[in-house]
Amino acid sequence: MLKKIALVMLLALPMGVFAQNLKFGHVNAQEIITAMPEFTQAQTELQTLEKQLSDELQRSSEEFSKKYQEFQQAMAKDSLPANIAERRQNELQDMSQKIDQFRQKAMQDMEKAQSDKMAPIYKKLDDAIKAVGAAEGVIYIFDLARTAIPYINEAQSINLTPKVKAQLGIK
Repeated sequence: MLKKIALVMLLALPMGVFAQNLKFGHVNAQEIITAMPEFTQAQTELQTLEKQLSDELQRSSEEFSKKYQEFQQAMAKDSLPANIAERRQNELQDMSQKIDQFRQKAMQDMEKAQSDKMAPIYKKLDDAIKAVGAAEGVIYIFDLARTAIPYINEAQSINLTPKVKAQLGIK
């Protein structure tokens, strides 16, 4: 009889633990990040860099187009000796390769700049989310912007976006 009571207690105890009010939270990181002044500054700097790279690429492409048209016109008139025509054709090929290399380097530079600018912003956000999660005593905080979650029961999951904003000093 004592064994049966002990067995029932052992089986009921875990149910009591699960019956506790478990707290979950969720945030919308995209909403928070776009409100951060650091994000606005990073976006401005990235746009400036992108414009500089784009302008240089445009200038190089226009220069190539001009030289290519001049070469085509000279070839149509048959006014270039073979050795000069070959040299100009080689110059055009070199120029084209340099433009392609610049385009690839510019893309890599933009990706690196974006990563460098955004990494500290995401770290600051993640630190704020952790601080709010600890203060609120939640088990998990789901990020609706980074993870596709088709349904949130607002009665059982706390929207912590405003508290994370407050933690970051954002209104």
